[in-house]
Amino acid sequence: MNRAEFQPAYLELWQSGELSRRVELGLEKLADCVLCPRNCHVNRIEDKTKTCRTGRYAVVSSSFAHFGEERCLRGTHGSGTIFFSWCNLRCVFCQNYEISWLGVGRTTTPEELAAMMLALQAQGCHNINLVTPEHVVPQILEALLLAVERGLRLPLVYNTSAYDSLDSLALMDGVVDIYMPDFKFWDPETARRYAKAPDYPEAARRAIQEMHRQVGPLVTDEHGVALRGVLLRHLVMPDGAAGTPEIMQWVAHELSPETYVNLMAQYRTAAHVTAKRYPEINRCITTSEFQQALDAFRAAGLHRLDHDSGAMPADSAFAFRLP
Repeated sequence: MNRAEFQPAYLELWQSGELSRRVELGLEKLADCVLCPRNCHVNRIEDKTKTCRTGRYAVVSSSFAHFGEERCLRGTHGSGTIFFSWCNLRCVFCQNYEISWLGVGRTTTPEELAAMMLALQAQGCHNINLVTPEHVVPQILEALLLAVERGLRLPLVYNTSAYDSLDSLALMDGVVDIYMPDFKFWDPETARRYAKAPDYPEAARRAIQEMHRQVGPLVTDEHGVALRGVLLRHLVMPDGAAGTPEIMQWVAHELSPETYVNLMAQYRTAAHVTAKRYPEINRCITTSEFQQALDAFRAAGLHRLDHDSGAMPADSAFAFRLP
């Protein structure tokens, strides 16, 4: 697709008045919150909180042009990332522990959030990349309306753990251009042990299917920069804990063999992972384990693999280059 011909999905909703209606509906839902699978039923309009620790307003850790994201997102000018603090999952190995568990960041009004989006556009970023948005969908919509009225025209990336409710995804239908879900675990007991969410695999499958229904496979511009579609991430874990072969098979058969996948090799011990508490995942992955993940990807009939999937972090036990 030619970028010059591209228009972000939300423009049509804005022009019809539907975007304003989505803002109102989202804020109504905050009063009895079931905006993620935790179904906490707290009144966040009154600043009550529960699992996600977020009340009426979003907490933002940072916003900047990110050059460490997938190649098709960062392009030459970076992905305009906005990192939301807190999270509705409790992954014991979270590499952003200070943000997701400790909530490092500041409470941000809709006007401030809209200004962040516009500042990233002014810097030349290729997109607005909303990181950990699952628990702040109404707040995002509220800010987006203000930003669009002031000239925002970049594609929106919804960068999520996939622990999303269908209610939230319905609010984002026709708003999001690029969905970038993780698919973390296949097995419910694994999800219980490492994320305190035994329903995660079922919720993720349901959410990712809905994302794919909304936007389809990934489409890029003439320079290979993403414009629309699903880009799926999967973190390879020690001893096959994530269930990589099952997830790859599911992606190929339930979404599409054309699904763009980033197999991530950068697992490392972090947050609560210690030899005493979680000995089975208290190490980096091996060359063999990542090769097995690549083999599972190909055996499933998938073929759109992120260019940087073989890059390893500096503190890894090995370096691996894709063939």
